[in-house]
Amino acid sequence: MLAVWVEQLLGFASGALVAIREDERYPSLMAWARREGPALVGGNPALAQALAPELWSQTPLARLDFACETLARPGRLEPCWCDSGRMTKDCCGAVTLPGHIPDHLMWMLSLSDWKGPVFKAALASGRAPAQALLEAGLIAAESGQRGRAQRILESLFAHGDWSALPEQAEPAFEILVDLYQERGFHRKRTALLDDILDRGPLFLRGVALERLCLMHLDNDDLDSAREAFVRAQQALPDSPTLAYIEAMLLLHEGHEREAAERAGFWFRRLSRQGDLDPDQLQFLADLAENPGATLAEQLLNAEEDLAGPLAALQALLEVLPVAPRLGIHQGETGSLEYHASAREDTLFAAWHAQFQSEVLGDAPMGFDDDPWQRAGDWLNELCRHPEWLDSPRVLQGLSLALTSRFGSLPWMAPSLFAPLADRLERWLEQARAEGDGSLSWDDADNAVLLRTGLALVVGMERGARQRSRELAEHLLSLDDQDSLGLRELVLDQLLREGRDLEALEMSESELANDDTDEPPLGLLMGRVLALFRLERREDAEAALDEAVSHNAHALGILCSEKARTTPMGDDDAAEPGSRDEAWQYRTLMRDQWRVTPGALAWLNSRLAETTRRR
Repeated sequence: MLAVWVEQLLGFASGALVAIREDERYPSLMAWARREGPALVGGNPALAQALAPELWSQTPLARLDFACETLARPGRLEPCWCDSGRMTKDCCGAVTLPGHIPDHLMWMLSLSDWKGPVFKAALASGRAPAQALLEAGLIAAESGQRGRAQRILESLFAHGDWSALPEQAEPAFEILVDLYQERGFHRKRTALLDDILDRGPLFLRGVALERLCLMHLDNDDLDSAREAFVRAQQALPDSPTLAYIEAMLLLHEGHEREAAERAGFWFRRLSRQGDLDPDQLQFLADLAENPGATLAEQLLNAEEDLAGPLAALQALLEVLPVAPRLGIHQGETGSLEYHASAREDTLFAAWHAQFQSEVLGDAPMGFDDDPWQRAGDWLNELCRHPEWLDSPRVLQGLSLALTSRFGSLPWMAPSLFAPLADRLERWLEQARAEGDGSLSWDDADNAVLLRTGLALVVGMERGARQRSRELAEHLLSLDDQDSLGLRELVLDQLLREGRDLEALEMSESELANDDTDEPPLGLLMGRVLALFRLERREDAEAALDEAVSHNAHALGILCSEKARTTPMGDDDAAEPGSRDEAWQYRTLMRDQWRVTPGALAWLNSRLAETTRRR
């Protein structure tokens, strides 16, 4: 019966709203209710007549700046408010409504119906009830009206009266954050999170911190992610989401065993509390047993339409046959040259008919459009035709596509990137066997192999650091011009592995051979960190002075606990000496300074001394 009532109420209210918008006068609504209303409530004219005044009293009217023209509820012996001329006790007062009428119903329906200037003016009036904003925003989001959903939910969180937020505000907040992310409104997303963290209710602050932690992980800013996680743990100590986030954080930091141990801790703690359903408990148990595989499986399942094709790709890569030999030979100048064969061109043509996206020729990585828009097609076809991967250009496209979507997720490295790296390594070994020449980017089709290598180095950087570094070193041994800028990446990984002497030797060698006036900040600061760890303090101070002379922002941004990034250009390339360059270095390497005993304290003392000298 309740379901029937809800359906009838929504149908009647929607019809009433149409009538009101045609003529915002109460008598017109009552005329409609008597004429058309009964058919919407099971043929009951008394119910239709009783409903109309209730709904009129909560309907926002444009002519009143979206205020409601609330009717005074009459007494039993007073004339009925439906204008029938009878006493209330003999008219609408004798009607028992089948169920509750939410007092925000007409606002919610209005927000779903209004368009253009009227819609904007209604939101700007600030009169919409929070519950109406919440429900209308969720409905718009579920129906794919992202712009409308964003505007409505912005109004929900913009009024600043956090005590008025409905209990269901948490999913609305997460949807709004997701909308900002999807639509590229990064400043709005940051402002919303900051506002919630500064003034929001406790339950939203915890969720905001969880989202902030995930954002920092997406940006590879592990230091900020760790800080946000600790704050989230303080705000919501029993949130099961924290178990998931901590596992991701530890895997990003390269601590797989600790991730499993902490997942086991969360499983024991939360299972004792008895608040989780069996699926949640099973997820935590799986996380404790194998955090990487569990997160990878969860990610694939979350891909909805692509879950099956991606799982099929994983299965294919597990049994991929050995790669065939390529046409690589030493040219007249002694350099190594790869020339695609006719068969490889044919395989690539078949693949490209499905994949369609063009690799940008002048850029190390990137496409002319998003290949994931058609991923269901090309993933399925690739799994039907594994021989396509005999073509380096197919391997290049697949590696770039996977890196663009999964490259920041360490748990995807073993199943997606490592098998492709095995294939590329065979071809690189073949190239080295041809001679001692260089595999230069500009020669023949060499860029295909080098670009594929870069994509796989980046894809494995978080989840298989040693393998990533080994592949980068292999590429550098073939490409002595370092067309891909891999030396700085190798230096960072050496520092992460604690191989400080090798890192120092590499940084000093690269800086000595750098014939530009603007050496990369990563090389300069990598040398500083290596010297500090090797307890060569005076040399470290001199190296730091040199780094600061090239980028005056580096020291302050690296030391700051709450550094904020500045907007990047469209090409995401940081100018040497800029705040962007300093921010990028902080994002990538501050966690290594933090875990080095005394390093940040030393930097802060140097910053204070530099400030005094100024």
